Amino acid sequence: MAYLGNSTKTKEVLAKYNMSAKKKFGQNFLINENVLDGIVEAAGVTRDDCVLEIGPGIGTLTQYLAEAAGRVVAVEIDKTLIPVLADTLSEYDNVTVINEDVLKVDIEAIVNEYNGGKPIKVVANLPYYITTPIIMKLFESGVPIESVTVMVQKEVADRMVMGPGSKDYGSLSLAVAYYAKAQNIMDVPPSCFIPQPGVGSAVVYLKRHENRPVQVKDEKYMFEIIRTAFNQRRKTLSNSLSNNPSLRVTRDQVQEALVKMGINEKARGEVLALSQFAELSDILQSSGAMIN
Repeated sequence: MAYLGNSTKTKEVLAKYNMSAKKKFGQNFLINENVLDGIVEAAGVTRDDCVLEIGPGIGTLTQYLAEAAGRVVAVEIDKTLIPVLADTLSEYDNVTVINEDVLKVDIEAIVNEYNGGKPIKVVANLPYYITTPIIMKLFESGVPIESVTVMVQKEVADRMVMGPGSKDYGSLSLAVAYYAKAQNIMDVPPSCFIPQPGVGSAVVYLKRHENRPVQVKDEKYMFEIIRTAFNQRRKTLSNSLSNNPSLRVTRDQVQEALVKMGINEKARGEVLALSQFAELSDILQSSGAMIN
């Protein structure tokens, strides 16, 4: 039975292995049973599912997932945690722990080996510094993924779910919107962790789109436009995009494209929706612009 959602049990495990959280891996151990139950419920995990967990730590969330799922494959970068996981997960015969960096591991091979190539569900408690690279790898890889349920820093969660016009709206919002429908499930205060982080967290559920919400001629070009727009978000689009030599576009070309779209020529990236970035990308490409 899952027991690591209890702070006393978690402290016992940490003491047994003379452990403390490692800042370089962004480790904070979750000690709230209601939050753990909520994550598993939000992910919709059933016995029919194979779950990929990223960063199991000492196995807290892993225990809850193992009790709900048919199979759990947990990828942990910290080799010192492997014997701890062997201990805390010893009662579960449906868990496989892989000591790898998730950014380097072959996720497609995992899906093929443990779920016969069928879509998996991803569940993770992600450290701030690596959230975006992991989310992007999962979606850009083309690996069959049904959904991604992640606990991240509250600020990052806000950026995932926000729409145009918000201060939190940016390139991450648009990238997530292109691949999935995002929903904020719950906020999680620092008191739910050992040690307590300096900021709040939130659980976000990302349901992968069966079909992309927009069609664009060149996905790579569109995302280069998006990144450029928000790297210099205080500048107008015409100034920021024309300053990126890899886009090969002039200020006049950007302004003409915006006017054609019915958008103020002095607009900034924060006012454009995903569909408008796709349209802008196609217009600029048709005018002769191209990415290096």
